[in-house]
Amino acid sequence: MARWALPLISVLALASCQGDRDDDDPAAEYPAAWEITGPDDLTEGWLFGTVHALPSDLDWQSPQLQDIAADADMLVVEVSGLDDRRGLEELFRSLAYDGPPGSPLYARVDPLSRDRLRAIENREGVDAGSFDPMETWAAALALAEFGRAHSSEYGADKVLLEQFQDREIVELEGARLQLSIFDGLPEKEQRDLLQAIIEEVAKEPEDRVDLAAIWSRGDLPALEQTTRQGLLADPELRDALLVQRNRAWAAQIENLLSASDKPLIAVGAGHLLGKDSVQSLLEQRGFTIRRIQ
Repeated sequence: MARWALPLISVLALASCQGDRDDDDPAAEYPAAWEITGPDDLTEGWLFGTVHALPSDLDWQSPQLQDIAADADMLVVEVSGLDDRRGLEELFRSLAYDGPPGSPLYARVDPLSRDRLRAIENREGVDAGSFDPMETWAAALALAEFGRAHSSEYGADKVLLEQFQDREIVELEGARLQLSIFDGLPEKEQRDLLQAIIEEVAKEPEDRVDLAAIWSRGDLPALEQTTRQGLLADPELRDALLVQRNRAWAAQIENLLSASDKPLIAVGAGHLLGKDSVQSLLEQRGFTIRRIQ
């Protein structure tokens, strides 16, 4: 279960575009990164958008990112401890089954989603009713695993965590808080989440957009084009899963940037895009953000 327990939000929460790119710049063929400077125009830290599941052979670490990682004093991530699979599974179970028994999962979705869910179960060899004991959000995350094209073992955040083992690592949320965001959604929004994930997972592999490939070349307009539909089209889900979290993070990041240590802040790429992005919120707090890759 820990494979899909976290952190899923940022894979699904890629949204609108921010930042222009110089097509003659070779660094533009790598995932997007930004430099943060303060009022004195000195570098205070860096932002890097991650994807949590990637192919094992994908070359996404540019020489510039490697230099940034070497210069950074600390790594800031959504969740650390991704290697603690048993702990993540126990945490997921403690939240996924702690609510009152719900109706069968089929009864929590519309007829079209019901047919798609049945097709997914048949395709994956899952017995009907297997997810019935779960709360709706938890069933949604469980089903999302069936649509994952790549492994979280090679996710950008996990690779960076390994590189910073001898330096300070700071969590913006942690596993419990991140899962609690899902757990705290109203049932209506949990069902909207479930239906959005069912719709995506039901697609044939060749019909799914490979976000890892688009992300790896820093093509933010293409990310915007592929993610205008889905769960973030729901205003309530967008506010809970993206906007409110970004606001909380901006306050934490401002405190980190006020210290002498320079952080590399590596969070899901969706949080670094659009008018509600972390960059926009930091700019409102007096920082200057410049895309450097």
